[in-house]
Amino acid sequence: MKFYKIRSYAKINISLGVLGRFYSKNHKIESLISFISLHDDIFIKKINSKSHKIVFVGKFSKQISKNNTIYNLLKILDKNKKLKNQKFLIKVNKKIPQRSGMGGGSMNAAHILKHLLNKKKIKLNSKEILEISSKIGSDVILGMKSKISILFGNGTIKQIKKNINLFTLLVKPNFGCSTKIIYKGVKNFSNKIFKKNKKVDLKYKFLLNLKNDLEVPAFKKYPALKELKIFMEKLDNVLFVRMTGSGSTIIAYFNSKETALNARKILKKNYKKYWCILSKTI
Repeated sequence: MKFYKIRSYAKINISLGVLGRFYSKNHKIESLISFISLHDDIFIKKINSKSHKIVFVGKFSKQISKNNTIYNLLKILDKNKKLKNQKFLIKVNKKIPQRSGMGGGSMNAAHILKHLLNKKKIKLNSKEILEISSKIGSDVILGMKSKISILFGNGTIKQIKKNINLFTLLVKPNFGCSTKIIYKGVKNFSNKIFKKNKKVDLKYKFLLNLKNDLEVPAFKKYPALKELKIFMEKLDNVLFVRMTGSGSTIIAYFNSKETALNARKILKKNYKKYWCILSKTI
């Protein structure tokens, strides 16, 4: 049986507003989400075995828990007898850093689930897809389409056909952020920006005025993140700079590849120990 290759794209939050809390104590968020060309490579094939085999390789493969998102997905599918005793060998080349705010693990599960559905290895209706996705991670369902979307405070998703076509310079310090800890630091809630029936204008002026509410607690706990953002905001021709998710990746947005490449040279010179890579919205 041959391997199928899957590209598992990184997810970024162009904006993230914390609107309040649900009764479950989880935070109610509103976010403008995009995907970028940075991706993990996943290789999957059916095997004759009594159990699934999951292997992580690559720069960011260290210290991934055995109880990871892919393991949890296969466990749920097996428990619900959706795989009909099929077993798989899955190899993941991790190019997306862990604890970076780019949903690497969740997107791995999302793209594998999408692959199994597309290749008719499993059959699920829309309700089952949503239920299984939510058990793995709240953002897994977003990866099923990998399109720029608005996540509303009530959990509904609206896809946007238009791409913002921006180059992104991603910079991650040599530490990660705990999503749980950063959310605990949120003291104030924002008002919602997006409306379901209102057309969204993704032009520069609108994007510039958006924000990520998690920057306040993240910068308080990690002052180095604030210093990094201030430095990046001074780069030539940068449109805007924003943290994605709960961090620790800070992203600078540019109109052209050339200006982004010039900025990368400056960043690599001043932050030699930080991970820095050029990507583009898709």
